[in-house]
Amino acid sequence: MQIKNFMVDKSLKELTKHHTVVLPFACYETTIKQNINSYIPLHWHDEFQFVHVVKGEAIFQINEENIFVQEGEGLFINSGCLHMAKDRNDSDCTYICLNVSPSFVLSQELYTTFVKPYYQATNIPFLFLDPKELWANSILCYILKINEMIKQNSPFYEIDVSLHLTLIWKNLIMNGIELEYEQSVVVKSNRMKQMLNWIHLHFSEKILLDDIARAGQLSRSECCRYFNRILKTTPLNYVTDYRIQKSLILLQQPESNVTEVAFQVGFNSTSYFIDKFRKSMNLTPLAYKKLKIPELL
Repeated sequence: MQIKNFMVDKSLKELTKHHTVVLPFACYETTIKQNINSYIPLHWHDEFQFVHVVKGEAIFQINEENIFVQEGEGLFINSGCLHMAKDRNDSDCTYICLNVSPSFVLSQELYTTFVKPYYQATNIPFLFLDPKELWANSILCYILKINEMIKQNSPFYEIDVSLHLTLIWKNLIMNGIELEYEQSVVVKSNRMKQMLNWIHLHFSEKILLDDIARAGQLSRSECCRYFNRILKTTPLNYVTDYRIQKSLILLQQPESNVTEVAFQVGFNSTSYFIDKFRKSMNLTPLAYKKLKIPELL
């Protein structure tokens, strides 16, 4: 199942329910360019995420780092970490995404000792799954098996999935990484999420740099450093990009027009909206609207 327009709340926490009727996990194939934004926007969730790239190549950003992942490779993305993904070299990148609640990977009796320390560790926002490493290759193989089990929907497949998740976690913690916890890292992450949350609540209003900095309890200069370090952009450029993201859904409504959409998402000038939209999407808002609603032609 491809999630083409997953919803996030105001703090960028993904709202997609990552579970089946019975179990707290989800496994689906994602083709990056099929997302409404043509990339996977920045978001986070409580679940662990395992990624196995089965076609093409992509750049994943996880917190402050960019990671190149190509066919046959994968990632473990820790709970609560901001992440996004973009196709690389028009490769039509597709990956299997396995999301699982931390409380489900092992039994309750083992959770405190073997799971909780890992999602609390501040030095493991992600792990690269290199198929040349035995432990990582095992995880990648188990992801493929789980995906097939879910597709086949055979009797008692949930039990088999549960067993494979246990083996995935065993291989993950067998690699011997030393766990670290720094309160300052947690504080920085929370401040970033607070600023993003404020922007997503107020994107349709007039926004000043002072407003964003205040939301993160930071000075203007420190606020800019946070955005530059983590998102590789300025706070106000992020606001513009987010407004354009929000406009995509509105433009696909047959009754909408470009001027109305511009003001709905916080632009105070239609011409400025058109200019920024063209630079971001390589076409005008009206051309995008006609592309998505062919009957308007």
